[in-house]
Amino acid sequence: MAEDLEQTGHEAEASESTSTNAVALGVEADGDPESAVAGEAVGGNAAAEGVAPVNENFKWYIIHAYSGFERKVKESLMSRVAAYHLEDRVGRIEIPTEPTTEMRNGKKYTIDRVFLPGYVFVEMALDNDMWHVVKNTPRVTGFLQTGDQPNALSEAEVNAMLNRSDATKEKPKLKLKFTKGEQVRITDGPFNNFNGAVDDVNEDKQTLKVMVSIFGRPTPTEVSFANVEKSEE
Repeated sequence: MAEDLEQTGHEAEASESTSTNAVALGVEADGDPESAVAGEAVGGNAAAEGVAPVNENFKWYIIHAYSGFERKVKESLMSRVAAYHLEDRVGRIEIPTEPTTEMRNGKKYTIDRVFLPGYVFVEMALDNDMWHVVKNTPRVTGFLQTGDQPNALSEAEVNAMLNRSDATKEKPKLKLKFTKGEQVRITDGPFNNFNGAVDDVNEDKQTLKVMVSIFGRPTPTEVSFANVEKSEE
């Protein structure tokens, strides 16, 4: 069937433009990791709420996507699964997000911000056909894997990453200065007590991009100035 998948690849790609109208996603412009999610057609927040697996034979996998295109990857993957009639092999598809409140022009806005850029969690029965469908999805660079085998994650591991019950608290901006490469410690949220190096500083939003180690891989995560402290030398 893998050969059939390859031969009909163009048809599946063409079907995305029509099938995505039926996908209830709050997708904004390409490359915007801060666009609000307006209802996930597959998955939603089911994993975060501890819902039982759709199929006990399904396992969770993490696929790497271009940073900022996580929602586009989810949308394209759902379209390709439907085009190849593989719906029975896929359960939930999750993008790690958290509600974030920020000020813009004197007004408060709450958005769902992607906090693990470049990661999409997929629950599925992974076989050769699904491997080809995932790998050939636009803007997908591969699986999180060890050697030649994609890493399967447990429900508990996925819940730990997706459960963001600690909704962002409103805190005043802090008059702190951070520099790229500086070592900091995260003091709140799921990465509490994680140490990492500052990769980027956004003075306007009062946020930092900090590189932390997740699953043994350096990963950028965005945190508020209020939720980090400078590591002691």
